[in-house]
Amino acid sequence: MSIVTEFTIPASSFALGRTFEAVPDVTVEVERLATHSREWVMPFVWVTGDDLDAAEAALRADPTVESLQRLDARDGVAEFGVEWSEDVQALVDQIVDQHGIVQEAEAADGTWFLELRFTDQEAVGEFRAYFHDRDYGFELQRLYEGLPPKEREYDLTAEQYEVLVAALEAGYFDVPREAAGSDLAAELDISTNAVSQRLRRATRNLTRNTLAVSTDSEHEE
Repeated sequence: MSIVTEFTIPASSFALGRTFEAVPDVTVEVERLATHSREWVMPFVWVTGDDLDAAEAALRADPTVESLQRLDARDGVAEFGVEWSEDVQALVDQIVDQHGIVQEAEAADGTWFLELRFTDQEAVGEFRAYFHDRDYGFELQRLYEGLPPKEREYDLTAEQYEVLVAALEAGYFDVPREAAGSDLAAELDISTNAVSQRLRRATRNLTRNTLAVSTDSEHEE
């Protein structure tokens, strides 16, 4: 069975350290892609913040970003196409070499949260050794086998499943609402922006896997 790892790492040890120094209130989320090509593991990022122009300027000046293309921006969220520096690509190479897949990658308050899936425990050990050998300040948060059935069924990450359950139990979806995003952030010990991003992604995945129908389908009355 595959092994899922969750760990945190300072942005200064991975990517966008200078960006968070310049605009510390932004949240960055990497578009999840299951691929074994280094160029297509993390090609798109979503940035949430109050000043997207300042965030874009910081990204362009960040030494871990080789090139940047602004693709879309609305409601305080911007999508960028990113070509990463060789230092970041070296870490991506290590993931690919160990047959790993990036399931989730997001950063807030100068810290990255990474969820990676590996084929076995040996691959996880090789990846952890890579960090230890380079004295990177990473911290393993959780390691477990596969994903619970409901998460697999609806294409939810463990974090998306967690925030949905927390929101439901706290009354976030009630009318009138009994809990705010800040309440969920405090309960889960993450930023309010991270709560918003996870809820948005989780809702998209749930909708896609429960309500969406093929545009090619035709129904006779």
